[in-house]
Amino acid sequence: MKPTSRSSYRDIRAEISRRIGERVWVPGALIPGEEVLALEFGCARATVNRALQDLARSGLVERRRKAGTRVALHPVREARFVIPLVRQEVEARGAAYRYRLLSRETALPPELVQARLGLGPDAELLHVRLLHLAANAPYLYEDRWINLDAVPAAREADFEAENPNEWLVGHAPFSHAEYGFLAARSSAEEAELLQIPVAESVLVSERLTWLLDKPITLVRMVYPPGHRIVTRL
Repeated sequence: MKPTSRSSYRDIRAEISRRIGERVWVPGALIPGEEVLALEFGCARATVNRALQDLARSGLVERRRKAGTRVALHPVREARFVIPLVRQEVEARGAAYRYRLLSRETALPPELVQARLGLGPDAELLHVRLLHLAANAPYLYEDRWINLDAVPAAREADFEAENPNEWLVGHAPFSHAEYGFLAARSSAEEAELLQIPVAESVLVSERLTWLLDKPITLVRMVYPPGHRIVTRL
């Protein structure tokens, strides 16, 4: 973003969010002061202050008097709810965890995914499918779409070495999310992977995350019968 005398607080907020999202400023990093940013963006200090206050309310930065503004070590994911790490869920049950990367491709999303993420038909997304295992038994099937415009580093991420669930928690801070649960019947593919009968009842969780107005990922996780989710507040 080029500095301009017409920079609005929204422009500044979007640029700071971009730098945080792309790890130009990593968690815990001290952000330049208001005077420095005002000079860079060619605007009044009050405009910068408004942008930083907005980011603080979203949970992306932490502001302390006389200590400056830092990128949040634990963004809003922990302030509102915890993004579950599948590995931790499995290991908490006393089982050994591993996963299989079933497929990975860059593709144009189907209409349903476009609509859920609010993207156009020409949006390029990364589509990954995984099977998570607990003690070598199927634990859940994951079907995930990642917006490469929001998380360009995902294009080169090694998901054979680190699963997308863990990679995104560490590399893609978000400002808000939508989380849903539903009962469904397993498809033929899901039944085969989870080793259950076709059309068996399964628990499905769906999660969408955004960085301000830019969608990051849409994930659908399918659990076999008998799975129980416990939340502590």
